[in-house]
Amino acid sequence: MRKNTKNARVLIYSHDTFGLGHLRRCHAIAQSLVARRKGLSVLILSGSPIIGSFDFRSRVDFVRIPGVIKLHNGEYSSLSLDIDIGEILEMRASIIQHTAKVFNPDLFLVDKEPLGLRGEIHETLRMLKRNGTQCVLGLRDVLDDPVLLAREWERKQPVPALRDLYDEIWVYGLPQICNPLAGIDLPETVRAKITYTGYLRRNPSENDTAAMSKPQFDEPYLLVTTGGGGDGESLIDWVLRAYEADSEIPHPALLVFGPFMAPRRRENFRKRVERLERVKAITFDTHVEDLMRDAAGVVAMGGYNTFCEILSLDKPALIVPRRKPRMEQYIRASRAQQLGLVTMLSDEYGRNASRMTRALRELPHQNRPSTVVVPGLLDGLDNIYRMVDVWAPDMFANEVSVATQGL
Repeated sequence: MRKNTKNARVLIYSHDTFGLGHLRRCHAIAQSLVARRKGLSVLILSGSPIIGSFDFRSRVDFVRIPGVIKLHNGEYSSLSLDIDIGEILEMRASIIQHTAKVFNPDLFLVDKEPLGLRGEIHETLRMLKRNGTQCVLGLRDVLDDPVLLAREWERKQPVPALRDLYDEIWVYGLPQICNPLAGIDLPETVRAKITYTGYLRRNPSENDTAAMSKPQFDEPYLLVTTGGGGDGESLIDWVLRAYEADSEIPHPALLVFGPFMAPRRRENFRKRVERLERVKAITFDTHVEDLMRDAAGVVAMGGYNTFCEILSLDKPALIVPRRKPRMEQYIRASRAQQLGLVTMLSDEYGRNASRMTRALRELPHQNRPSTVVVPGLLDGLDNIYRMVDVWAPDMFANEVSVATQGL
């Protein structure tokens, strides 16, 4: 560990091939850590093309590695550069390793992919482990259907790295919801490294100026959000058909398309929105918590970050999960509905407008998540801080407020 306890460093890796989930989770953790202690710097390695759109606290910064995107056939391609994927991956691995060497972190936190995209952080892990860096794998609460995940891990072979290179595995959820590694044959030494942190609490920002620029309603509204939006077209279409069929749904709707929705489809949706008096739409907002705070209810696909926001802001929620390419959202929504935290509306029987209309009418009258007592449900950021502090109790000598406002 670094001897200069006033200059502790955390390096976070997020492969970010598509969507917002990995980036927003890493952003929340970074913001929380620096808000709690002076003398700590966090650097995020990310392939997200929109990482620069996010606000960062002092002592949080990022390195943008060349972006890639996963194609329908499962292969990867460069997001922007006209360069062979092999060269892109070699470039990414080199940037990651060089950054880690120079930054020399006390803690290396890897999001979801134990070896990184196509193994791109394997050598970096080896280097940091030799240097005494604490290496941690962070997993969301649900990864995929256990059978499908077992096949994926059989192909990627991450278990030796979990055994030999990682010190701990943090699951950003609770076992009452899901065990993300169910079905994986893990050595007992690896299972002993697993800690369930609870979900990551989110709070609205304190930026009143930003709030003034958001679409305004004179009455409570329903927030319809697709996360990144790359696969959110079905949800937006279904909600629009409900408002087109029934102009007297009690609450108006604010649609958030997401930055990765196809531009042509987004413009087609905007034309439909313009014909509806009680529906408004925006493309993207990095502070979706602010929009959710003022909503009477939330309609969403049920990605990890949106689920955290629903729990944190205690909003009645209607979850319409996808089932492809991963079962993640469906598993999370199903279990959360069983616990009484949300209501799930599956489209496996079709997207009839009357079904959505009925669900939208009932949504504001649902119980809020807080009516269900789940101990430790939103303790994730608190527990992450405690675990980092236990590793290096002298690392954070200069304590500041533990408040995490604005995350």
